[in-house]
Amino acid sequence: MAPEIRIAELKALKKNIKNTKKAGVMALFYPDKKGSTNLLLILRKTYKGVHSNQVAFPGGKFELEDSDLMQTALRETFEEVGVHPKDIQVIKTLSTIYIPPSNFMVQPYIGLCTKPKSFVLQETEVEKIIEVSLSEFLSDSVIFEQVLDTSYAQNLSVPAYKLNGYTVWGATAMVLSEIKDLLRQVL
Repeated sequence: MAPEIRIAELKALKKNIKNTKKAGVMALFYPDKKGSTNLLLILRKTYKGVHSNQVAFPGGKFELEDSDLMQTALRETFEEVGVHPKDIQVIKTLSTIYIPPSNFMVQPYIGLCTKPKSFVLQETEVEKIIEVSLSEFLSDSVIFEQVLDTSYAQNLSVPAYKLNGYTVWGATAMVLSEIKDLLRQVL
């Protein structure tokens, strides 16, 4: 799910990536009121920055009080959507991903919340909570190519997901692709 330009860029940068900021994000699965499995995504607020108004996982920057990046992902998930860390069972660490425009090395995790309460969005950072059904996510019909203007390129054709009417691309789409491959191995 990485654009061709990003694949080439990452290969060239691989040996020279230094002084990255660290972040942890949570791909949170949970049952809805009907018992079907959903995946939680967020729409970031519009702000002056490279990830403005993008669909993402709850998560954020490592803070000194965090013992590790898993704690970062759990803390940020609580802050952004109101799911307490004690209510999340982390079941898998995913592949680390580097995001060149913001110089972040992101560690994603898959979490499970078996008894979710109402989500509470952090209004300063989160515009909207996006609940995606597992069946929608697993459908091949949600994958497409879109031309976008990004922080690093104009008219860039990117592979993306169309989930709940939102275009999901970039690092979030790459992590989703890994999750989809893992789920297909067990379903």
